[in-house]
Amino acid sequence: MELSTLIRDTIAIVKYLVCVRDRQLCSFVQQIMQAVLAFEDDDEKEHYQNQKWYFRKIKRIEAEKKLLLPENEHGAFLIRDSESRHNDFSLSVRDGDTVKHYRIRQLDEGGFFIARRTTFRTLQELVEHYSKDADGLCVSLNKPCVQIEKPVTEGLSHRTRDQWEIDRSSLKFVRKLGHGQFGEVWEGLWNNTTPVAVKTLKSGTMDPKDFLAEAQIMKKLRHNKLIQLYAVCTLEEPIYIITELMKNGSLLDYLQGKGRCLKLQQLIDMAAQIAAGMAYLESQNYIHRDLAARNVLVADANIVKIADFGLARLIKEDEYEARVGARFPIKWTAPEAANYSKFSIKSDVWSFGILLTELVTYGRIPYPGMTNAEVLHQVEHGYRMPCPQNCPAALYEIMLECWHKDPLKRPTFETLQWKLEDFFTMDNSEYKEASAY
Repeated sequence: MELSTLIRDTIAIVKYLVCVRDRQLCSFVQQIMQAVLAFEDDDEKEHYQNQKWYFRKIKRIEAEKKLLLPENEHGAFLIRDSESRHNDFSLSVRDGDTVKHYRIRQLDEGGFFIARRTTFRTLQELVEHYSKDADGLCVSLNKPCVQIEKPVTEGLSHRTRDQWEIDRSSLKFVRKLGHGQFGEVWEGLWNNTTPVAVKTLKSGTMDPKDFLAEAQIMKKLRHNKLIQLYAVCTLEEPIYIITELMKNGSLLDYLQGKGRCLKLQQLIDMAAQIAAGMAYLESQNYIHRDLAARNVLVADANIVKIADFGLARLIKEDEYEARVGARFPIKWTAPEAANYSKFSIKSDVWSFGILLTELVTYGRIPYPGMTNAEVLHQVEHGYRMPCPQNCPAALYEIMLECWHKDPLKRPTFETLQWKLEDFFTMDNSEYKEASAY
């Protein structure tokens, strides 16, 4: 007999004996039982940590994103900690293009079940059973969900974490990834070993001293949805900015190319990731100033990260002040920022609303057919872009909230994050019963 069963049986007997004589003592024993079992459950979760199918404390929406990746087949599955019940688990299974969820409950005397008619001593036994026979599930379990390796976000070396200036001769340019009005982006190698992205800034774009001061702030901003700054080359021009590499390039290019096959759910997931990164900047009282699809980068598995945060402030005035000219991103800029240079996290929220239109239109330029001057005038007088084709009304409502004339009435990025993360949960919020199929 396992220790867990002995503990449960012993406490049950003691509880019974005590209940006969003293209800208050019974309650005390029950608290002890819950504490012991909670400790035991945590120990049991550690036991499953090495199992490929155990994903610990990920949310249901995250489980769905992982299972719907193209690397996973019909019947792919994972087990995760329940979000609502401390000691329970949830089984998430891919069924075609959807994901079904089942609650795995624990028995008082030890063991697990999805349907009470079939119980198991361990989660491993449960997995083995439903791998051989669906037995009421939507599909029998196939392979565990593929674990996608996250892009590396550590520095190049211990030396560069504190000494950000590196020798530009240590960089090798491999291929050009893209270019913009202020420079180019290259895939490169540092010391012929470490893959990096190298952003080269055109001569005269910004003052190296100003950039170094900003880099001291940027290097402290660490979040899994922000591009990690590795190092810089500022001793001569052009300035080089060395960051982690995202091989699919900018979100704008991706949407107009390989990403044209993305479904709405995947697009909204990308939006939620961007909102998460911006919520972190919001919590750090940091402003991006140039949030747009061109400044978001894409890795494998539709992972996106925000780039170039804070750089717009450093662009020299003669390069950036022509408010209705080609260089200034009028179509992404909030009216109070475009007209009065009042940049804030709320002007970033406005830009995020524009970015949402880029996502659902696969990279279409905002305000199609309108010049910058027309946009500036019309928006100031209350004009807002109409709902894009095939855009859900609920998503357009979020865009309109971002474009509120009063900056203080625009939502926070934290609010935008949870709204987008929960966008599809109304249709899939119920856990399925094992007898439903």
